[in-house]
Amino acid sequence: MPGRKRNIYQHEINLRELKIINAPREEFRQELEQVPYLGYEVEQLEDGRKVVISKPGGKSVYGQRKRDDFFVFVYDPENNTLWQISHKQIREDIESKSKHNAQATKALISLLKNVHSGMEPDELLAALSESLFAPDDPGEPVDLLLKVYKWIWGQEDVNYPTGKGRDMSMEGIDEIARKLGME
Repeated sequence: MPGRKRNIYQHEINLRELKIINAPREEFRQELEQVPYLGYEVEQLEDGRKVVISKPGGKSVYGQRKRDDFFVFVYDPENNTLWQISHKQIREDIESKSKHNAQATKALISLLKNVHSGMEPDELLAALSESLFAPDDPGEPVDLLLKVYKWIWGQEDVNYPTGKGRDMSMEGIDEIARKLGME
């Protein structure tokens, strides 16, 4: 994501592998709440990076720390960096993609909607007959966006179980979809 400052930390991290299948929202949230405090490798990315979570996270609401909150990072084992990716960075990435290739971006948004509704990113990616974007297209790879949002949306459901949860960030994606003429 050119031009954007990233929250990147350089530090070694010991991780345990953790697999939780994307499921209906409430089931996914409940499983996440049961995860013990530690660092976990939760997704492998095609370029060698990993999606990792670290529990507890840093969320505080009205001065009270959220007990089951966690951080979501993109970990690059080559240089031991942890990137705490943000909604704003993802949205800017999708907007940049939309200016370069609107049709592929529409397909990406459809995939994100499927992950939002509980489908597993790896299953969606396996069903693609070809890559949505060329290697020289702007922004992050599609697998990163799908897999990171799976965990960010789980995090939002944990933090806001009686509120909008994952729907808050989906509103921004829906706005891009409307600009692209999607229903």
